[in-house]
Amino acid sequence: MTRRFDHAGLQILEDDECLKLLSSVPIGRLVFTLGGLPAVRLVNFFVDGQTVIFATADGDKYRAAERGDVVAFEVDEVDPERHLGWTVTAAGHLSVVDPDEAAIIEHTRPIRPWAPNQDRNLIRLAIEVLEGRRLLAWGQRPHVAEGDQR
Repeated sequence: MTRRFDHAGLQILEDDECLKLLSSVPIGRLVFTLGGLPAVRLVNFFVDGQTVIFATADGDKYRAAERGDVVAFEVDEVDPERHLGWTVTAAGHLSVVDPDEAAIIEHTRPIRPWAPNQDRNLIRLAIEVLEGRRLLAWGQRPHVAEGDQR
């Protein structure tokens, strides 16, 4: 397969690679709207097919799910010493997982929130847009001749 690169020289990742990377880290950032402004929260999660599942208390994230807000979710891994890394962003509508389905999910794939939530609810991001970029080692990056435009 031919590698594709964006205007900045970052490798554009295919959806299957994005899902694999999304599943490879324990913590991500959920971006939602709070009072008309963007809010970002660190969350632990798991990937279930084309969805991302989070556990949350009855708070801002849960209310965003009740409303069906459009949100973004980002994970990454960066090696600042070697100048390597990747990022994956998923976007879509957030929803509340039905309590009966939540019980099944928690039985088969227990999610352990880091915060000591008393009242736990599961919420789901249905992935509608998935994007990923990778910063490759210098020798693998595309080189542009002087004067060339991308």
